[in-house]
Amino acid sequence: MDLAYIPSPSTGVIELGPIPLRGYAFCIIIGVFVAVWFGNKRWIARGGRAGTVADIAVWAVPFGLVGGRLYHVITDYQLYFSDGEDWVDAFKIWQGGLGIWGAIALGAVGAWIGCRRRGIPLPAWADALAPGIALAQACGRWGNWFNQELYGKPTDVPWALKISEGPNRVAGTYHPTFLYESLWCIGVALLVIWADRRFRLGHGRAFALYVAAYCAGRGWIEYMRVDEAHHILGVRLNVWTAGIVFVLAVLYMVISAKVRPGREEIVEPNAVDAEGAEDGDVAGDADGAVAPDADADGGAGHTEDSAAQAPEKNGTAEAAKNG
Repeated sequence: MDLAYIPSPSTGVIELGPIPLRGYAFCIIIGVFVAVWFGNKRWIARGGRAGTVADIAVWAVPFGLVGGRLYHVITDYQLYFSDGEDWVDAFKIWQGGLGIWGAIALGAVGAWIGCRRRGIPLPAWADALAPGIALAQACGRWGNWFNQELYGKPTDVPWALKISEGPNRVAGTYHPTFLYESLWCIGVALLVIWADRRFRLGHGRAFALYVAAYCAGRGWIEYMRVDEAHHILGVRLNVWTAGIVFVLAVLYMVISAKVRPGREEIVEPNAVDAEGAEDGDVAGDADGAVAPDADADGGAGHTEDSAAQAPEKNGTAEAAKNG
């Protein structure tokens, strides 16, 4: 007899008249709000404007949802396109199935578009969002609890997850991998916050640390899962993905630290200009225009260098006066 276990919800949907309220969707929505709220606080602390994070999230979130669903459908195509399956189910995102790898990859494309439109560096914005994204994942994983999916191997530990009989699942107690990953993501968020304060990470290195730390945890958690998955050389596809992305993230941190050491002092030039540029750190003109070298691709560090060196490079009395 199991003396202790984590119960699963009897249903993942609450019917409010004709409107179904799904636990999975609520967890995703809560995660998005947490990421934007916390990212906004970090962005303002870095010198950015309030609301900028939300404005860019309007681009990043839809792209991320599409990317996450595409990754899931492509890597688990047999669930939708094999004999006896209905391909229409591929569009039923509320039933679960978002791949974080696709969500981050395509979400970054949406964020790049948003940053480009606002004229701010994507790496700085990503650094501000990094711990918030980890917290969003911690919230989102509870959606798997509502759907009774993505659990681990059978176990009788006191914190085992009780699964009821249902389609493609057998009743019993299993490792709550959703809980393991949720707790790991909280730890990742705390790690990034600490490292960012201790080492003043910049130019995308806080985001790279989040990616590397998450991948390290996802690797061992993935080994515990028993859901159907594709294997390469006997290893689950997501383990390979986590390992490759981990290496790329670490390489980025190492190379970035050598190529662009330090941290951006100006992350949103327009915000500095709006405050009147009291310390004269930004080269501007009578209309409040920021040095043209600052663009979304070049990074805030480039903005800082261009602004500080504008008088010397231009060599004109007018530039010196404006500086």
